[in-house]
Amino acid sequence: MITKDTTVVNDTDVDRGIPNASWGLIKDHTLQLRDGYLNRTPFFQFILLSICFPMWGMAASMNDILITQFKAVFALSDLASAFVQSAFYGGFFLIAIPASRVIRRTSYKTGLLIGLSVYILGCLLFFPASRVATYTVFLAALFSIAVGLSFLETSANTYSSMIGDRKHATLRLNISQTFTSLGFLGGALMGKFLVFTDGAALHERVARAHTVAEREAITAEALGRTLDPYRIIIIMLIVLVVLIAITQYPHSKPLRNDAEEAKAPIGETLAYLAKNRLFRAGIFTQFLYVGLQTSLWTFTIRLALNLDPALNERTAANYLIAAFISFFLGKTIANLLMTRMSENGILMAYSLLGVLCITYIVVVPSFTTVYAAVIASALLGPGWATIFARNLDLIEDKRYTETGGAIIIMSIIGGAAIPVVQGFLSDTTGSMRLSFIVNAFCFTAIFVFFLVVDRRDQKQICDIAPAALKEAPHANH
Repeated sequence: MITKDTTVVNDTDVDRGIPNASWGLIKDHTLQLRDGYLNRTPFFQFILLSICFPMWGMAASMNDILITQFKAVFALSDLASAFVQSAFYGGFFLIAIPASRVIRRTSYKTGLLIGLSVYILGCLLFFPASRVATYTVFLAALFSIAVGLSFLETSANTYSSMIGDRKHATLRLNISQTFTSLGFLGGALMGKFLVFTDGAALHERVARAHTVAEREAITAEALGRTLDPYRIIIIMLIVLVVLIAITQYPHSKPLRNDAEEAKAPIGETLAYLAKNRLFRAGIFTQFLYVGLQTSLWTFTIRLALNLDPALNERTAANYLIAAFISFFLGKTIANLLMTRMSENGILMAYSLLGVLCITYIVVVPSFTTVYAAVIASALLGPGWATIFARNLDLIEDKRYTETGGAIIIMSIIGGAAIPVVQGFLSDTTGSMRLSFIVNAFCFTAIFVFFLVVDRRDQKQICDIAPAALKEAPHANH
């Protein structure tokens, strides 16, 4: 006998697929299989789930806007301004495992609702933060948003790969992640038109202030403008919470008996995952990927302002917007290629091209390096989703999937660490272009990981083929 939540199910029924028995006004008509995957992808539920992805894309791209704004308002160095990302991604790191345990005991849908609700709370904290007007209070608000996003990402990434047939798990997650790039773009556009202004750059206006009162008026106005994007985000989040709450979502967890359920405490789970050397390498690769993505976008506006002092923040934001469009195009092209080519080969090719783009930034003393940064963004496209899905696939015992997914989410701490390293290198060398060598290292590491994974896959194919040939004659008798 098998248990699904509190419902006892016969083994015969499991083989045919189990219908969804949960509550919801908008129904789900899929059948769940023994391994947690479904007989097909429920279209509305998948699209609604994918709409969650741009919500953390907006939050992440708003960080790049806030860094530029806070750097001028609070007179921060490149290193100090990078702590915006540290507060943000630190929240992911600390909450991912607790979030996975909540999801394990409840459901992916519950994880989504908790994440969206805490996200709303974090956005609301920006309003008192703007009145207090200190850098640390804003960092606390960003940390709160990150706590909600940790629940949201831990739920949504794993759920997207599971909400359908097993064969298309990676493609499904890549499609959902394509929505993330729309969030990146939306956040950058809100930053350009709602936060930044025309005229002189903010740091120049602050520097030209004749009195303390005039300076405080300029900075108060600048901080006040950071609230407008969050008003829009709050409304969108409330709509999402309502729609997800009334929608029937599949369980999408492996069906198991009570004895199996009791065999996976956190200690055993971590021990199981720690023994998987390739899984550990994948976690490190995801750590570097998130750090690469965050650093590249964090310093794109800064690079443009550094190379052309005549630019203001609103004009420089155009390059960040172009980077997000480039990211979207790169991901879309990769999605199409993955239907015909090996995902390992695609990631290796993207990574090599990324190394070339970053090398150009480091060695060429020209404003054209900003365009190289924009092109490099396209080469980030398929990274997160493919590394995530490959890592999940490396977990053979699916009882550990939720915690494994949470550990992958914890690797987001790379977004806190790598920008700080790049900011430190920029401050100590006095060369922002030279600091991009950190990004070249990350691209190289991603290439090496997929090279190793590809060789492993090829070896498995070679091992399976002779065994299949040996069994074939016996099957014919």
